Amino acid sequence: MGQSLDSIVKVNVTVSPMAQSAGTFDVGLIVGTSTVISKADRVKIYTSTADMLAAGWTGSEPEYLAAQLYFSQDPSPSKVVVGVWDKAGSETDVQAIQACRGANGDWYGCYVVGAAKDDIEAIAPVVEALEPFSCFFYDTKDADVLAGTAGNVLDTLKDANYDRSIGIYSTVDYAGAALMGRAMGLNTGAANSAFTLAYKDLKGVAPEPVNTTQLNYILSVNGNVYTTYGANYKLLVQGTVASGRHFDEILDLDMLAAGIQIGVMNSLTGAPSKIPQTEDGLSLLLDAIETECEAAVTRGALAPGVWNAAPVLTLQKGDVLTKGYLVLAERMASQSQTDREARKAPPIYVPVKMAGAIEHAVINVIVNR
Repeated sequence: MGQSLDSIVKVNVTVSPMAQSAGTFDVGLIVGTSTVISKADRVKIYTSTADMLAAGWTGSEPEYLAAQLYFSQDPSPSKVVVGVWDKAGSETDVQAIQACRGANGDWYGCYVVGAAKDDIEAIAPVVEALEPFSCFFYDTKDADVLAGTAGNVLDTLKDANYDRSIGIYSTVDYAGAALMGRAMGLNTGAANSAFTLAYKDLKGVAPEPVNTTQLNYILSVNGNVYTTYGANYKLLVQGTVASGRHFDEILDLDMLAAGIQIGVMNSLTGAPSKIPQTEDGLSLLLDAIETECEAAVTRGALAPGVWNAAPVLTLQKGDVLTKGYLVLAERMASQSQTDREARKAPPIYVPVKMAGAIEHAVINVIVNR
């Protein structure tokens, strides 16, 4: 038997730790009181309504009917999480959502079947504070919305200035699940996949025959409605959350923030020894952030533009962000001794320019005879 080659050439194989992803932003949660799913299991994941039928759903349950509208959108979401609300055991809808988050952190959208005004007003602040980031989709057919009565659910959530609640006025049951399915299906994460919900269609949802006064009121309280424009256009307007911001902006920034967080964590945990407290070490973190910003540019969420906000380090108002973003950091040499001893990186700043979307136009036709 020959001698071991290790005494001459020793080969050590080191496998780098697996990098984590920033989570999913294309999956919705549907919560209801049906008992197909046990409280012990709390949630189940399904890829289609056929998958639900195979798992014991009959096709008549509210959760199934909501999922039917959810999966009916084009493009269709790839999966849904269905959670149980143990209402018979004196559990509140808020507790059910919190328990569903504890059982599964992969969903971004959230819809509760049969949620009335009081339920919606209780759920909205809870979803606003959930981690990971989430958005609450709901529908209302309350007459006080059409009447423009103060204190209706859209008015109340607008006054609360919630960024993570998006409501649709509709007399169609589970229209909020359809809206959630539309958003989750559109969010593929591929190149040029950034989208706006404005002017999209909703499969399985009949347009509301609202008049102009009713439509303008719904939009004024940052609600949404699926209605008819002109002779043939069936459109969702306007795609805003309760605060008045556009849903796509909330989603795009959530994805960017999560990507940056996980990207930097992967750099910290994936370093073979350590990241030194030097400019070269800091550049590793900045590179990780830039990678995530580039991904946002590729999706179409960020784009070049003029910086019109307050100065940030070397970035001045009026400067052009040629890439749609900058990644800036204070110098290591300017760090306090306390921060250095605590092994902190200097403050890092990421000014970004949203790509936005054109949703309105004024066209002037000038005629000369």
